[in-house]
Amino acid sequence: MSYRGMNAGTGRTLTDCEHIAQSVRDILTTPIGTRVMRRDYGSLLPQLVDQPLHRATLLRAMSASVMALVRWEPRLRVTRVAFDAGANGALSIDIEAERVDGPRAEATRLHIPLRGGTP
Repeated sequence: MSYRGMNAGTGRTLTDCEHIAQSVRDILTTPIGTRVMRRDYGSLLPQLVDQPLHRATLLRAMSASVMALVRWEPRLRVTRVAFDAGANGALSIDIEAERVDGPRAEATRLHIPLRGGTP
């Protein structure tokens, strides 16, 4: 199944992969409780993104990401999550998943920027 979506910023058409990446970023960067008509939408990741970067926080962030994607993005089955913290304060998440919305599962990789660094 090929789904075409709309870019939330420009209104232009997106391919199905681009639409999934946009959806994943929206899910992960939306704090739970901030959507008026859907209070449970989003993830706990925004609460964790500025915490000290040690193993416990990393594990919580990975768990929060997977739990949110399992709940809100039915087109993906997450197989791996990793965070990348840049030297300039940038933070991104790399997600490996299987697309389950087509006739057969296919592997996909997403690189989602969560926080931009200082120039």
